[in-house]
Formats: sequence, C-alpha cells, structure tokens
Amino acid sequence: MANNAMAGLDRILTMELVRVTERAAVAAARLRGRGDEMAADQVAVDAMRSELNRLPIRGTVVIGEGERDEAPMLYIGEVVGSGDGPAVDIALDPLEGTTICAKNLPNSLAVIAIAEKGSLLYAPDVYMDKIAIGPGYPAGLINLEASPAENIAALAKAKGVPVGEIAACILDRPRHAKLIEAVRATGAAIRLIGDGDVAGVIHTTDPDETGIDIYLGTGGAPEGVLAAAALRCIGGQMQGRLLLDSDEKIARAATMGITDPNKIYRADEMARGDVLFAATGVTDGNMLAGVKFNRDSIETHTLVLRSSSRTVREIKARHQDLDKF
Repeated sequence: MANNAMAGLDRILTMELVRVTERAAVAAARLRGRGDEMAADQVAVDAMRSELNRLPIRGTVVIGEGERDEAPMLYIGEVVGSGDGPAVDIALDPLEGTTICAKNLPNSLAVIAIAEKGSLLYAPDVYMDKIAIGPGYPAGLINLEASPAENIAALAKAKGVPVGEIAACILDRPRHAKLIEAVRATGAAIRLIGDGDVAGVIHTTDPDETGIDIYLGTGGAPEGVLAAAALRCIGGQMQGRLLLDSDEKIARAATMGITDPNKIYRADEMARGDVLFAATGVTDGNMLAGVKFNRDSIETHTLVLRSSSRTVREIKARHQDLDKF
C-alpha cells in the first residue's frame, strides 16, 4: 500500500472508524424490539452515511445495502467521505441482522471494512455460498466443492476430535434443509441462527468461546465480503462463490469486472491488502455487548481489527455528550 494511503488508514484506525459503527449501532438500538426492520435499518444507514461523509477519505462503497437504483440506502458505487485523503474501498452493513434487531435477539451488529482502492471484491448484491473455519489449520483444509461430510471429517481430523464434537453454524432458512440434513447425518452438532451470518463466520475464530467450529451455507454477498475482511484480520479460512444463477445477474456481475460466474474466492481474494474492520454491538451477543442506554450516558462495545498487524482492539466506550447521538 502506498505510504499516503497507509497513513490515512492509520488515522482512520485510531478512532474515526469506530465512530462510524458506534453511531449506526446507537441509532438502530433505539428501535430494538420494536418489530420494524425497515425503520431500524434506515436509521442505521442514515447515521453511518453521515459519519462516513466526515471521514478524510475518498471512499467508494463496493459492498453495500444494494445497487444504485436502491438509494437512499448506502448503495454499491456510492461515493462517501470528505473527498480528501486516500482512495479506499468500503464494505458495510449498517445493521447486520435487521430481524435480530427488530426482535431484540442476540448478535445484531453495525459493521464496516475499509481497504485500499481495488482491494475488496466488487460484486452485485446477490447470494453467496460460504464455508469458513477459524485459524490454526492447514491451508486448503475446506473446499466449497467438497461435501459437508468431507469438510466436517477433514476438520475433525485436523482438530484431533471425533466428528461428533464438531459444531456447525448454519442460517435457519428453508433453502438449507438438505444441508442441515447432510450435516446432521455426519453426527456433528448444528447451531441454527435466524440472521447475522457475519457474526456466524467470525464465531468460528474462537470455538472454545462460541462453540462454533465451521460455518456453512448460503447468505448475502455483502456479509460474505465483510466476514472475509474480518477473517483476514483475525485469521482463518473462508471460501465464497457468488450465486449468479440468471443471465441478468451474470450481466450485472460482468459490469463489475467478474468474468467467471463460477469462481470460488478465498478470503484473501475477497479482501486483499491492508484491511480495517470494525463492528459495534447493537444487541447483546457472543462477541460484543449491545448498546446500553443510561440516564446520562450511552455505552457501546466495538471490535476494531487490522489485517497487516493482526491487531485486535476492543473498545468499550461511555458517551456522555448525548447531543452527538
């Protein structure tokens, strides 16, 4: 990365990136448990956009809430930042787990990743097949083209445990019925989650704490790139394949430079170079506490990661200037 870009990312890393996810998380948290997914998502988008436009960057959203015709969401191709500073790619999800937030269930997050321009996968807003495990295993241990039984057996062997001691995280969706059946047939355990597959993938990085060894299934491509960015910083393996299952989707992907609709991307192909990642809890979860509203303060809990240094910063903040929120 060029020196000026590196300096810019260093500056963002100090506190400015944290404020982006903090503001989005606080905005969404005000609507926790209200049952209105769209309203919670919109206030998170508005708060995140406002903070991004304060940053000294020339940013382009490459993974966002949708594509250009879906504004006023933070759409793919939207330009954000003050216009000064380094040119960067941005992947974001202002409210990862909209349903979770609306129901006030665990693991809803405000999430963003930033990297040097050209470093994040530029793809249409489609589904993605995903598989991920945490760090400490031989490279190439998992493969999207292998069966669930083969991947789980390989992971159990590498971990030195019986298959029955492996736990897989899968989104609870009708489309995963056959996958769930296949995983259960191996004897492995399953943790079904209703939403929030960025958190699901990240949970594989600390199975002793989370009880999750492997993530499997189909979810959004935006969440896939964000999860890959986090794994680049923490460690682990991930593969993703865009589901370009129509001529229209293939054509959209081609306009973004994707020439092979069947390509399987590794984490370091979805998020290359020096990557910064930040996530703030909206609701309480395994990794992060949710926003807490006190009489005279607001408490937030944020994780900030950097790939080049493998730095993990955990920031618990008490905000007493309530006018800023």
